[in-house]
Amino acid sequence: MIAIQTKLPRVDTTIFTVMSKLAAEHGAINLSQGFPDFSCDPELIAYVTEAMKNGHNQYAPMAGTEELRSMIASKNETLYGVNYDPESEITVTAGGTQAIFTAIAATISVGDEVIIFEPAYDCYSPAIKLLGGLVKPFGLSPPDYEIDWNMVKKLFSANTKMIILNSPQNPTGRIMKENDIQELIKLTKDTDILILSDEVYEHIIYDGEKHLSVSKYAELRERSFVVASFGKMLHATGWKLGYCLAPAYLMKEFRKVHQFNVFSVNTPMQIGIAKYLSVPARYTELGAFFQQKRDLFRALLSETKFKLLPCNGSYFQCVTYEEVADLSDNDMALRLVEDYGVASIPVSAFYNRNTDHHVLRFCFAKKQETLEKAVERLTKL
Repeated sequence: MIAIQTKLPRVDTTIFTVMSKLAAEHGAINLSQGFPDFSCDPELIAYVTEAMKNGHNQYAPMAGTEELRSMIASKNETLYGVNYDPESEITVTAGGTQAIFTAIAATISVGDEVIIFEPAYDCYSPAIKLLGGLVKPFGLSPPDYEIDWNMVKKLFSANTKMIILNSPQNPTGRIMKENDIQELIKLTKDTDILILSDEVYEHIIYDGEKHLSVSKYAELRERSFVVASFGKMLHATGWKLGYCLAPAYLMKEFRKVHQFNVFSVNTPMQIGIAKYLSVPARYTELGAFFQQKRDLFRALLSETKFKLLPCNGSYFQCVTYEEVADLSDNDMALRLVEDYGVASIPVSAFYNRNTDHHVLRFCFAKKQETLEKAVERLTKL
């Protein structure tokens, strides 16, 4: 073997891959990894197929097809009243994770500090470290995972380069509120701090709440990359399509990396998605669709010994299990998959440091019969 120095010495296979593999090995119901077990709209598939048959099978423009970028601009203006220029401020990516990595790669250098809020989606820290940046985690705690912005300010230093936000948040389902936005505006005013806003669950918001995209706020928009996902929006996570919004001066740097990373992404899917999303109801009604699933799942889980934590957005439900067992969340997740046939994610996997609040995350983007069958098993705890 050739000796190499690993760039990520403390990183192993992601917990999502591990738990999905265990679910398959044990014949368990997979409520761990965040993907639906139902199909996307056949009309969407028909549009993509039509694009293939019409010969749209070669490289797309590096930034994305004109049709899709124009649709994204229209969608953002309709939802948030903000116009991004399709030519210079919108780039279509190979999923949200690629957009996140590219934004970090374009802006973070050795010694730059990046503040993240944990529990955090697991791609943030490795990307920062690969670029030589320093992760400054701010730990949030159940049940509400609220942000103490006065304490966040104490993480600031002369080397602070970026803050990464995620709303609705994976794994907690927390959403940014107006007071969070105003505190963020105050903290970043008169600084050169960038914001990377992961908004891949922007359409999955519950109980009449509204998604507060950073793009709505001029003070934040001028310093922000905003990341979104078609996979989450269209029940097609395997297509790996997303996009990034940013002011032209930031997007110029983003595209420098993007063009040598993936260059461009799936052409017929871009054509098909642009046509499909010309009907706004196909994304504006997504919250109501998933709220039915959330409400059903919470009602079912109320019959178990788990304690439900709040879920204001995303398609993840977190629970604590104090009345069930005195185990680490990793051991509890293994027990569920091995002994009860239900796969979950231990939320400690979303922290850099050893932080275990005895919380598990379930994905409820599943058919009703899947959720009912899973909870039937969990009631036996």
